[in-house]
Amino acid sequence: MRKDIKATESIFPMPVLMVATYNEDGSVNVMNAAWGTMLSRNQVILNLTETHKTVKNIKARKAFTVSIADAAHMVEADYFGVVSGNNTPDKFEKSGLTAQKSDHVDAPIITEFPLCMECEFITYQDGEYGCGVIGKVVNTTADESVLDGDKVDISKVSAIAFDPYTHGYYRVTERVGNAFQDGLRLK
Repeated sequence: MRKDIKATESIFPMPVLMVATYNEDGSVNVMNAAWGTMLSRNQVILNLTETHKTVKNIKARKAFTVSIADAAHMVEADYFGVVSGNNTPDKFEKSGLTAQKSDHVDAPIITEFPLCMECEFITYQDGEYGCGVIGKVVNTTADESVLDGDKVDISKVSAIAFDPYTHGYYRVTERVGNAFQDGLRLK
């Protein structure tokens, strides 16, 4: 039997994305964004309101990076979601993490997060069905520790996902099947 639970934020898992930009003074700003995904093969969309410091920075710099948060840095990732860059301009320094400048866009790469997409700002949409930043992925970097040859081994990434039902974080590590292959057994 099924039961109505009245939840509207009920897609699980939701990614835990670290969106990094430079502030006006060149310092690093990072925010936690669970409301984001791939829009197409080389575009990301992040559901962010214009009040976020990150959105202001993206519009000014025309660039940002999106890193996949991992279990080893869950505390820092959560911190970036509970502290606003509008109120705490030095929040990145307080995290203890490090950054390097992207070679491809005017945005920082957070060194400790194992996967990072470097994005050029395309547009900001604000309408009846939502708001958000759309960016073109121009490069992706991966720490060598999560690679198997030239491919990412997601079990080594130890990515975390957000659970909107209980506000928990969960580690994503175990492969359970082969996409576009296992279902063919039912054909």
